[in-house]
Amino acid sequence: MHKLWLIIKREYLTRVKSKTFLLTTFLTPVGILAFILILGWIMSYKSDKTVNILVKDEAGILEATPVTNKKFVLKFEDANLETLKGKVKDEAYQGLLYLPKLDSIGVSNYKAWYYADKTLDLESTYSLSSTIRSKIKEFKMRKMGLRAEQLRLLKTHVSIDPEPLSEGVEDKSSMAGVVASAVGGVMGYFMFIIIIMYGTMIMRSVSEEKINRIVEIIISSVKPFYLMLGKIIGVGGVGFTQLAIWLVTVPLVMFGANRFLGVDTHPTVGVKGKIPAEVTSSLMEKATQVMTELGHMNWWIILPVFIFFFIAGYLMYAALFAALGSAIGEDMNDAQSLTFPVMLPIIISTYIMFSVIKEPHSPLAFWSSLFPLTSPIIMPVRAVYDTPWWQLLLSMAILAITVVGLVWLSGRIYRIGILMYGKKASYKDLIKWIRTK
Repeated sequence: MHKLWLIIKREYLTRVKSKTFLLTTFLTPVGILAFILILGWIMSYKSDKTVNILVKDEAGILEATPVTNKKFVLKFEDANLETLKGKVKDEAYQGLLYLPKLDSIGVSNYKAWYYADKTLDLESTYSLSSTIRSKIKEFKMRKMGLRAEQLRLLKTHVSIDPEPLSEGVEDKSSMAGVVASAVGGVMGYFMFIIIIMYGTMIMRSVSEEKINRIVEIIISSVKPFYLMLGKIIGVGGVGFTQLAIWLVTVPLVMFGANRFLGVDTHPTVGVKGKIPAEVTSSLMEKATQVMTELGHMNWWIILPVFIFFFIAGYLMYAALFAALGSAIGEDMNDAQSLTFPVMLPIIISTYIMFSVIKEPHSPLAFWSSLFPLTSPIIMPVRAVYDTPWWQLLLSMAILAITVVGLVWLSGRIYRIGILMYGKKASYKDLIKWIRTK
């Protein structure tokens, strides 16, 4: 155990003290802040370019009421198309818009024609089509004798408020399903990213030590299995340290930028002051419901389940990646064919997760939460939806047994593969190493 602790300590301190770790750990919060600001600027950016368009409006759609879209300057003329096309070429117009007559107010598909040598950009095309669609709606309303107020009266917002059937069951709001889906999705993606990030880090570290032949010196005083286990635990400790620092520094950077530099880090940056009061009130009401539902969730079950599957899933996949790292030759490109079968269940789990969020108690959700290669991502998602105790315990037991078995198998591959040089190992070689006594 003392030698195992020395390996864990070496793996942990070597990485924590490296410049790469320090830079990525402490610059990541700044990068997140920069990403939010750049994203806000991009989302709020609007071009001030104005497009001059000549219009032939046979339907009388745009001419009936003024067009308030500032992106366009429309000039209406009633001449034949060929004459108007010549005007576009000779004068300062970017294009000619031709609106044919409407056959009837029952028309559901309407095609307008835009003549120009230079195609409209995507935003201008969408804006122009939206303007025409809005004017057609007004045109049909006038023909049918309808007023805008009458249409507003026809709109009805429907929400379903879940109510408990039995006494003692906690009452939930209409946001309960949305909050549960969001929490489950965040936990599933978090598991996916951590497994991929730190699993590949272990594989790369094992491969580099093998290529540099440092491992030959190390295993002269410690068993290969303890070396592999120490590397897995040490790198895992680095990951936990990095996550703990981010959980503290990211909110501090956001708060500091908002409080002392006056930087708006709110997701609605760029649209502040443009949201109507009634919309703001509705958003505040939804936010209150979300916070209430988060408080009502059974975190005494969700958090322990998440921690267990996080640790067990990391150990299982980290052991597999360590074994693969020992089987790789000097060319890192050889790793792709070996790692694909290990990566495949992780990738499939992320797609199953979408189905589980929609139907957490379906047969697919049940069996994928029991299958040990997918349960580390799927079961934490299902735990949010009041999954029965026996399913949680059964999934934990299957995963725990699988972790022990795969760590043992990975150790048998590691003990031989770490000393093998030359070409990469095949799957046949891996099976042979497992059987070798």
